[in-house]
Amino acid sequence: MEHEPYGLYEKYVKRPLDCLLSSIAIIALSPLIFMIAVLVRKKLGSPVLFVQERPGRNEKIFKLYKFRTMTDAKDDNGNLLPDTARLTPFGKALRMTSLDELPELLNIIKGDMAIIGPRPLLTEYLPYYTEAERHRHDVRPGLSGLAQVNGRNFLPWDQRLAYDIQYVEKIKFLSDMKIFFQTALKVIKRTDVAADTAAADEGYLNKIRIKRREN
Repeated sequence: MEHEPYGLYEKYVKRPLDCLLSSIAIIALSPLIFMIAVLVRKKLGSPVLFVQERPGRNEKIFKLYKFRTMTDAKDDNGNLLPDTARLTPFGKALRMTSLDELPELLNIIKGDMAIIGPRPLLTEYLPYYTEAERHRHDVRPGLSGLAQVNGRNFLPWDQRLAYDIQYVEKIKFLSDMKIFFQTALKVIKRTDVAADTAAADEGYLNKIRIKRREN
């Protein structure tokens, strides 16, 4: 069923406003973005960007851009070490300040993402959503969203996805502004931000849903 925009803001204003604000942010933050890119190259190596496929609007796959936060350290057999062993203090700092997500501004301008919306999750999760949860892909995924300002990775998956559906059903300008400023406040205070997401997250959604089905 085709997603019906909630109102004039979602239908006509949200996308142009996202493009305008993201373009301004890239220009204003270009010195910071360049400095981070240089530091990532020096401290973590190349490539500077971490690129991963994620499902977007209508489950169309796109390439998500972030600054890399881990090294390519490998064991004696040539296998990558666990994430915790490859995450450096510099990488942790990028995650804790959310600076690693600045390249996603390019995703917003390209049309892959929005400033506010459900966060783009792993493609592996697609077969494990309920019919209701799949509606999170009726709109563009966001740099931040309702779930992120209500607990982020510290929330159980069912609650996180419920927040996503709640957002999709009623997208309003004032709601987006509220989420935007709540996100900024959380970044400044560094609340609900986990450098090691595995320490806060209850696990991978697909593995949890598989186990639930088996029981």
